[in-house]
Amino acid sequence: MTGIKIEDVVREAAPGLKVMAIEAEVSNPPTTDELWQELGDVASEIKATYEMPQINKRPAIAATRSAYKALGKDPNRYRPSSEALCRRVVKGMELYRIDALVDIINLISLKSGYSIGGFDADRIDGDTVTLGRGAQDEPYEGIGRGMLNIEGMPVYRDRTGGIGTPTSDNERTKLTPETRRLLMIVNDYGDEMPLPEVERLTRRLLEKYCNARNIEVLEIHA
Repeated sequence: MTGIKIEDVVREAAPGLKVMAIEAEVSNPPTTDELWQELGDVASEIKATYEMPQINKRPAIAATRSAYKALGKDPNRYRPSSEALCRRVVKGMELYRIDALVDIINLISLKSGYSIGGFDADRIDGDTVTLGRGAQDEPYEGIGRGMLNIEGMPVYRDRTGGIGTPTSDNERTKLTPETRRLLMIVNDYGDEMPLPEVERLTRRLLEKYCNARNIEVLEIHA
């Protein structure tokens, strides 16, 4: 199981942070119609529940934004991924159909309000990742977004460099159809969906749609 460490700068900015890491052996097939329907049902629920001005007030999203501000990042310029997903749904825009692992993570993020990192564990350099604060001019290539300015963002790093922020994961360790070992990190900056419920939902979806086995779970608190 990949270890998780939290640096003091993040502990001080987000003292209520809880991190749940889930690691499993998986396959990553195309998204089935059944999974796509499950994701669509959650999206419909979000759209029926929230108006646009309410999204950044969801407890999990508001807490993530507060952590950005405490670390020196403007969350209106670089929104957490859960907020961006909710905004897309409430605007009535279609979600992208990508693959089973990515769409499962999007489903859980929408439902819980948490920004969730999804990584190919075999592409991570080392056996531990550390959550710290993004540095000035730190190189970081977001998935499909090019180089991002991650100064002041919470950022997970392996021995090579950054792999994930609440705004975007990194191209280097992204999930692909060839991924066979998943590391999923749930970032609970402020309670919304209880983490045991997130774990149960994650296990069900991964086992049903990605043939997940040897699932391990690690939870740490700031």
